[in-house]
Amino acid sequence: MMKKNKANNFRFFLTTFTINNKNINMKLFILKWYPIILAFICMLYSITLGILGREQEALYSAHWPGTILLFAIAIRQRRTT
Repeated sequence: MMKKNKANNFRFFLTTFTINNKNINMKLFILKWYPIILAFICMLYSITLGILGREQEALYSAHWPGTILLFAIAIRQRRTT
């Protein structure tokens, strides 16, 4: 794993990690940032398809990140909590 540092102490695959002396629950982190993570994975998928020469599949999947982020914004605006 990574070295321990007073300012940033990352522990992957555990429930909590520390950033600037603040404990953050991994579940809360993922619930907050899942649209960004998912959109990034979709973008990498589209880029990979483009590099492999599958242009039509790459163009089709290139629209997924924007759609995911737009739906995430709409859902968060409608959320009452």
